[in-house]
Amino acid sequence: MLTVEVAYATPDKQLILTVQVAAGTTVEQCIEQSGIKSHFADIDLTQQKVGIWNKPSKLDATPRDGDRIEIYRPLIADPKAVRKRRAERAKEEGRADKVTGGRPDAKRRQRSKE
Repeated sequence: MLTVEVAYATPDKQLILTVQVAAGTTVEQCIEQSGIKSHFADIDLTQQKVGIWNKPSKLDATPRDGDRIEIYRPLIADPKAVRKRRAERAKEEGRADKVTGGRPDAKRRQRSKE
């Protein structure tokens, strides 16, 4: 028998369940046996990705003893787009160099004024 944890979290609630499973049990079977889907109605394994210890995994993978299986929620915002908007805002506010995107260089400003 293996001991694995199944974890899922929403902004309001987090739950980690420990479950005993037979060797050779798949990630999907571990999730089903844990009963975590009865606590969260929004879990849909056909749409959501899963992982073991923060590394993406397939539903047919077999976890090892002590592994934590995580069910990931879909992203609300694209991280790349958020970083891009934040960088553009920093340039507009003068907190970033308009050419390089890095921190403003005071020496560079002085040279350009001369």
